[in-house]
Amino acid sequence: MSIKIIVAAHKKYWMPTDPVYLPVHVGAEGKASIGYTPDNTGDNISSKNHHFCELTGLYWAWKNLDADYLGLVHYRRYFTRKEVHNIEAKKDQILTEKEWQQLLAEHPVIVPDKRKYYIETNRSHYNHAHHREGLDVTEQIIKEQCPEYLPAFEKVMNRTWAHMFNMFVMRRDYFKGYLEWLFSILFELERRIDITDWDTYDSRVYGFVAERLLDVWLEHNGIDYMEQNVSFMEKQDWVKKGGNFLIRKVLGCRWTI
Repeated sequence: MSIKIIVAAHKKYWMPTDPVYLPVHVGAEGKASIGYTPDNTGDNISSKNHHFCELTGLYWAWKNLDADYLGLVHYRRYFTRKEVHNIEAKKDQILTEKEWQQLLAEHPVIVPDKRKYYIETNRSHYNHAHHREGLDVTEQIIKEQCPEYLPAFEKVMNRTWAHMFNMFVMRRDYFKGYLEWLFSILFELERRIDITDWDTYDSRVYGFVAERLLDVWLEHNGIDYMEQNVSFMEKQDWVKKGGNFLIRKVLGCRWTI
């Protein structure tokens, strides 16, 4: 069983040494080398990184890597055995190739643990945090291009949890099938919306939308998946995160503190 998990990074950073991980410089087009595999070789969309985020790395892996299982993690966010608080201890919790082989022998898809919103649905959370146009137009595209996915889309949008971060590891046939479906929607979305006046954060719309579409694809296709803990490799300001969530929910504002 061959497994290749790209580590999406835009700058030099600590990287795990286990051979299952491949550091990839996302958005490498026009940038100086940082010593990682660049995402601007072969068939690629590296130049779209400002708007597609880590998806340029996923696209590159889809078109240029060959392995039985493929996936993505972030340079500051990994699948781990369990959550611990010490940063160095977190590094020791990152799954190894042997552990990945054991997990994938039982389940063809591994996704992050659910991110729970409790008082918000996925749709309302998106609309409070981003321009609602991104999700609304995506829904229209699904109605037109693949209407069989619409019940799953509606079901997922009404949930109060999701598998986020565009992180997953999948068996190759699933990986190819998901990305073919995903990018057919995102490229059409790119043609239909005008983000010229959107700020840097909001213009990452295609990455944000993709986070909500993974569960739609899993739901519609009845894919067997397993959830796995995800750890962030740096300290997080949970007070600030919670405050921003409430500002968006209660005041209906997209700005943050």
